[in-house]
Amino acid sequence: MGSSGNTLKSLSKRCLLRLSSGSHSLLHGKSFNGASLTSQRWRFYSLPSPHKLSSFKGSPPSRSFSTSSSSSKVGFLGWYLGKLESKPLITKAVTTSIIFAAADFTSQMITLASSGYDSIRTLRMAGYGLLLLGPSQHLWFNLLSKSLPKRDMLTTFKKMFMGQAVYGPVSTTVFFSYNAALQGESGEEIVARLKRDLLPTLINGAMFWPICDFVTYKFVPVHLQPLMNSSCAYIWTIYLTYMASLKKVSVDQ
Repeated sequence: MGSSGNTLKSLSKRCLLRLSSGSHSLLHGKSFNGASLTSQRWRFYSLPSPHKLSSFKGSPPSRSFSTSSSSSKVGFLGWYLGKLESKPLITKAVTTSIIFAAADFTSQMITLASSGYDSIRTLRMAGYGLLLLGPSQHLWFNLLSKSLPKRDMLTTFKKMFMGQAVYGPVSTTVFFSYNAALQGESGEEIVARLKRDLLPTLINGAMFWPICDFVTYKFVPVHLQPLMNSSCAYIWTIYLTYMASLKKVSVDQ
């Protein structure tokens, strides 16, 4: 008991000595002064809560912020793809209308007549793309994707054959009839125009469209296939609008 009491006394003396030396150094500024101690305590108690730390610079951004910033970087392409998802029919129709108007403008610049630029003709082409071809492309490609969903070579060639045998002749016939009717041609004159222009146009189309159709059906997603088709149609429409602008066939009464 005596030895343990002496040990406790020696330990208490050592603690008192260390405390006194620590307070002496604090008073003389060897470690840090009172102001720094107060500031350190203030910093400790003024730290924000964990849910506010994300607002500090250098903290990782929230998921919603990163998503919005990444979507804003894609610009027009992201906006267009969003419209394809939200309003596919209208978006494809407007896109086709713009492409047809641009193709007709290019065709007129190449074969500019002495009468000058025909803005009514361009409006006719834009109306055809907006009201007829754009919506029909939307329905046609969706129908093919549902009836022939695979992307193997055999299915791709089936889609190409369907396009050349069904969709191509129908859309070309409607195109010539639409333009002829808006130019004031009668039913007999429209039939005579089709007899003169339809078959040569389809033959030339058979040499142009298979490559475009193969790439479209094999590699392009369904919702982008009308855009791909209309992009290929830009070159084709330059020729097509030229054929549609030919003089009407004289019909002997």
